[in-house]
Amino acid sequence: MDYKTSGVDIEAGYESVKLIKKYVEQTMRPEVLGGIGGFSGAFSMAKIKEMEDPVLLSGTDGVGTKLKLAFEMDKHDTIGIDAVAMCVNDVACAGGESLFFLDYIACGKNVPEKIAAIVKGVADGCRQAECALIGGETAEHPGLMPEDEYDVAGFAVGAVDRKDMITGADIKPGDVLIGVASSGVHSNGFSLVRKVFGIDENGAVLSEYHPELGQTLGECLLTPTKIYVKMLKKIKADGVTVKGCSHITGGGFYENMPRMLPEGTAIEVQKDSYEVPPIFRLIQKTGNIDEHVMYNTFNMGIGMCLAVDPSDADRVLSSIADAGEKGFVIGRVTEGNKEVTIL
Repeated sequence: MDYKTSGVDIEAGYESVKLIKKYVEQTMRPEVLGGIGGFSGAFSMAKIKEMEDPVLLSGTDGVGTKLKLAFEMDKHDTIGIDAVAMCVNDVACAGGESLFFLDYIACGKNVPEKIAAIVKGVADGCRQAECALIGGETAEHPGLMPEDEYDVAGFAVGAVDRKDMITGADIKPGDVLIGVASSGVHSNGFSLVRKVFGIDENGAVLSEYHPELGQTLGECLLTPTKIYVKMLKKIKADGVTVKGCSHITGGGFYENMPRMLPEGTAIEVQKDSYEVPPIFRLIQKTGNIDEHVMYNTFNMGIGMCLAVDPSDADRVLSSIADAGEKGFVIGRVTEGNKEVTIL
């Protein structure tokens, strides 16, 4: 008996490393020391030392049950983008720049081509975020996970000069809320999505074309999470101050928007200030879901929310457009106890 007969194929692991090497190399930054294959990833601190008062930031997350759609559709080359996005967007909310990323893939059976497709997505996300993929781990778990399934997660480490941190401390009543468009459902709420459409019982629904979506349900739902790093860098480069920043993930508007608020403030959102993407209308109609539940579960077309001084609103919207994203004035900050009111 050997390790392979017990369910762990070491040779497949070696092959996976060979296949992913080219994708990892595409994410390299000058600060990366060494290459893939070491016991740890090395990253020079030279850039951080240039800051007056450097602060390290970190974010870790996974993709959740959106993975079930990737399994059903046998499409694995974008799910890694989601894993990166969920981490680097959180770092960006604090005003930081993600420097490097590490991933973790657990699988029932190591199929090198599938692992390579997943890591290709991770590398694509890292390039979008301008951070380096400096390491990771692929763990084969026979007997613990089904052979055709996997889980993917990761974490990002970033840095920011303390004076440039976005803390929300200066937010005050009268400030403007700017929402930045999402690319769809992103990576949250998929347990409800799967239940609404009966995906677990009938995966064929994912291949159904919906005219209002302009694509199949599966193509729409598997659209990768938007990465907002370059957009926030553009706003900063244009010299505009963002007072607060909220990444709209699990918990939707009601949980995430208050996280950037100081005491004594609240939020009012005008729901007709932008067009809610058709996928959310389809989910709500098909599942007969209450509107409050929708805004408490999904991003509803707004992937990130910024709080800015009213005098800076037009400049921020211009920077967002220059970065290739869509921004909307969706509400304002009021007096209150960190509650969110959707009008």
